[in-house]
Amino acid sequence: MIRRSFVIGAASLMLAGCGKDLLGPPEAGPIYAVRPVFPPTAPVPDSAPNSAKVSWSLSLMRPNVPGGLASDRIALVQPGGVLDFYAKATYPDTTSTMIQQALLDGFEASGRIGAVSREQDALQSDYLLVVEVKNFEAQYAVADGIPQVVVAMTAKLTTARGRKIVGSFTTPQTGTAAVNSTPAVVQALTAALGAAVKQVVDWTLTAPPPASQIAPSAQQQGWPQGSPAKPAEQVLKDIRRGSDSLR
Repeated sequence: MIRRSFVIGAASLMLAGCGKDLLGPPEAGPIYAVRPVFPPTAPVPDSAPNSAKVSWSLSLMRPNVPGGLASDRIALVQPGGVLDFYAKATYPDTTSTMIQQALLDGFEASGRIGAVSREQDALQSDYLLVVEVKNFEAQYAVADGIPQVVVAMTAKLTTARGRKIVGSFTTPQTGTAAVNSTPAVVQALTAALGAAVKQVVDWTLTAPPPASQIAPSAQQQGWPQGSPAKPAEQVLKDIRRGSDSLR
């Protein structure tokens, strides 16, 4: 009986020691930030091609991200197309939030738009930029090989009023990690995201506005859609003409 009690007691101690690992919270891992740096663009003459500062305002909608990528986990695709994630490693925020912040940084650094905000800021704007993310992961051709990273997204520019699509643009960016490690993959993803954002920013700021676009001043004064803003000189002439007709 004494021996049996000792065996049961030892087994209980072993289970108690394992319980913390089995039932407790997982050990926190490193957090990797993906935030490309966009150096401020040097001032260039407005006459230079694709360099003029736009007069309209823009709101960045929260990017649409596929369900498997819509988290703070760092995604990878194994050979055969199996979606997986790097163990004990996360982003500081969701993929959608990181990409939206990168877009905001890119537009602000361009120096070509003075009014750009995020959807959640709830500010009035002339245009909306809708982004759909297709890929944001590392891809392995062979297990334990050097992965390639893929960042692909489609951007649609629409009018805020009426949601008329002005145009769309797709940018697939790829890169190769220096080694098969999480830090190297994050570094490659950061570079690919920076290149994708740069292309989206350049395209958006050179996309021609629709013919029916209302001047911001007309929108603020509640003029009918499609009515162009009158120059100040024309307004004064109309006032004088009205005064003369009353004499």
